[in-house]
Amino acid sequence: MPGIVIVTYNSADVVEECVKACRGIASASIVVVDNASQDGTVNIIPRDSNMRVIANPRNLGFAAAVNQGFEALWDFDAVLVLNPDATPVSGIDTLEAAAMEPGVGAATGRLLDCNGFDQHGFNVRGLPTAWTLAFEVLAINRLFPGNPVNRRYRKHVPESGGDIEQPAGAFLMVRRAAWAHVGGFDESFFPIWFEDVDFCKRLLDHGYRIRYVPEAAARHLGGHSASSLSWQDRQLFWYGSLLKYASKQLSATSRRVVALAVMLACFPRMVAGMLQFGISESVSVYSRVIWLAGRRLR
Repeated sequence: MPGIVIVTYNSADVVEECVKACRGIASASIVVVDNASQDGTVNIIPRDSNMRVIANPRNLGFAAAVNQGFEALWDFDAVLVLNPDATPVSGIDTLEAAAMEPGVGAATGRLLDCNGFDQHGFNVRGLPTAWTLAFEVLAINRLFPGNPVNRRYRKHVPESGGDIEQPAGAFLMVRRAAWAHVGGFDESFFPIWFEDVDFCKRLLDHGYRIRYVPEAAARHLGGHSASSLSWQDRQLFWYGSLLKYASKQLSATSRRVVALAVMLACFPRMVAGMLQFGISESVSVYSRVIWLAGRRLR
């Protein structure tokens, strides 16, 4: 069975159920990496001989914490990266077998909401292009979800399984050799967002395949750790990571398209932020985002 790494950040209200489900997986070894939670997360995690808790004195970010977990689980050929709000339901052995197939670097299964429905549009996506990211920040995908760019990005998962491009990092079985080959998760995506997208892109660029295994499933609440961030931090971190991904993985022309789209999107969002959070807060946040996008233009 695989090793399991769970990254927590103020996850006291969800992590216990996740850990209990993982302890029900025969022979699994679990590492919880806590990024300086302030809600007592570390104190409520049940311990046993197959459980290890790494309590970071400060928030190192999701990518760095995942890499810590891999290092701690050095003797496992496959490691399941699991969000604390994702509870494994079935098929972990099948998921591990898929990740260990020749040429495969990672595998994922179905993510189910609290009502048992598949989380279409989040579970599996295509790798983002410049137009994808531009349509996202300009809210075109939200206003006109049937547009061809969004249809290509938010793909419906293949019912019988198969190769995919970008599974969500909430429930991802990763082959250790592939993780090592591509250099692990990029810790400069701090503290969250787009590190899983970047990791999948690098797996594919190195010739690995990523598999979707519908027999494996996990219940997933979604957005738990991000919800503990302030509104200001959510804007800065999300736009900052999006711009970093564009600069790292897209062409010069494409990243300029994304940067211009971000700058344009900031103005209506700034007005909306003024109404909800006040003029000074909104201007401060989106001025910073515009500055970040301007740097990417240069």
